[in-house]
Amino acid sequence: MHDFKSKLTSNMSEWPPERRIFPVTGIDLRVMDGPHPYCISEQVAISANWAEELAANPALYDGRMLLPRAIAIENGVIRGESHIVPFSAFLLWRKTRPVDLALHLFGLPVIVSSDGAVIAIRMGKHTSNPGRVYCAAGSLDPDDIRDGICDMDCNMAREVLEETGVALADAENVSEFHALHDRGVITVLRVYRFAETAAELIERIGRHIAEDPEPEIDEALAIRSAEPGLHTYLPFMPPVLEWVLHSGR
Repeated sequence: MHDFKSKLTSNMSEWPPERRIFPVTGIDLRVMDGPHPYCISEQVAISANWAEELAANPALYDGRMLLPRAIAIENGVIRGESHIVPFSAFLLWRKTRPVDLALHLFGLPVIVSSDGAVIAIRMGKHTSNPGRVYCAAGSLDPDDIRDGICDMDCNMAREVLEETGVALADAENVSEFHALHDRGVITVLRVYRFAETAAELIERIGRHIAEDPEPEIDEALAIRSAEPGLHTYLPFMPPVLEWVLHSGR
C-alpha cells in the first residue's frame, strides 16, 4: 500500500455520459494506507445501518473490501485511490450515495457462450443482492492487491471461479477493458468468449452450485435478449447486455 499523501481529486464533471460504455486504455487503482475518511466521518451511521442490515439478513458478513476515495477518468485512463473498508461501510454508502466522500468501482467479466448467450447468475436470498441477476462479479478486496495496486484481472478471475467454477483462463477470446458509470458506481467490464455452448456452461455452473456447501448463487441463466424487464437486473446490466448482444462485441 502507499503511504504518500493523497493528491488525487475526482473529476466527475469530465467523465463520459452516464450509462454509456466507453473504452478503457489504462487502469491505475492505488491502495492507500490508513482508514478511509468516509469511515471516520460516518462511523456512527455505519454501525447503526449495519445493525439494521444484519437484523434483516443475519447471513451477511462484514468482510473487507476496497472503496475508492477519489477517481479520475481522462482519455480512457481510470486512476483511483482506494482504502480497505468493512463491507458495512459500503452498504451505507450504497444506500446514501455521497459521491463527494467515496465512489465504488468493480470488475464485471461478461461470459459469452459459443452460441451467443450472455451467461449471468441469480444471487441467493442470503446475499446482499438477493434475487438480483447480473454477470458473476464482486467487489475488489485485499486478495486483489498486487504491489499496492488493484489487479482487475485477478479480481474477475477469482470472483467467477468462486461463484461459478468457471476459469476465465479457458476463454477463447478476451476483449479489451471497457466501462460505464451510474450514480458514482463505475463498472469495468471485459468480454470473455468461450467455445462451450450456453447449455454446456449452464450445466457446468449447476454442478458447481450443487457441490458448493455455501453457494452464493441460486442458478445460472443464458440471456439472449437485452430487454431490461426480462429479469430483476442490477442497474448496470441492461446497457451492458445491449452493448454485448446488439453491437457485435
